[in-house]
Amino acid sequence: MSPLRDALQELPDAVFGDLLESDDAYLLVLDVPGVTADTTEVRAEGGRLVIDARRRKSVPPEFQYRREDRPLFIDAELPLPRDVDSEDATAEIDNGVLEIRLPKATDSDGQPIPIDDAAA
Repeated sequence: MSPLRDALQELPDAVFGDLLESDDAYLLVLDVPGVTADTTEVRAEGGRLVIDARRRKSVPPEFQYRREDRPLFIDAELPLPRDVDSEDATAEIDNGVLEIRLPKATDSDGQPIPIDDAAA
């Protein structure tokens, strides 16, 4: 199993996630109900994907909490696969579903390195 896929199993119970992969990218899909783009930060740093998401709750003034089981925040650090090009990563949230597209670094033919003949 990949470290990213393993890490998804460690997310809080209230967060469900899928990891998809194509030839050119990974797609991480997280269900984060009540979270918006304004209350979410996603960044890549030090080989990790950091997700900070906050859920806003509004309580009508005539009510008060007797029990609260829905977490207000999600703080997750997930390992990025080695082949991810994090500079071109994108994220989008729609109706509480956060999609993070992590493009894979493109393989190039490489740059030839000149070799000097020391015997010559």
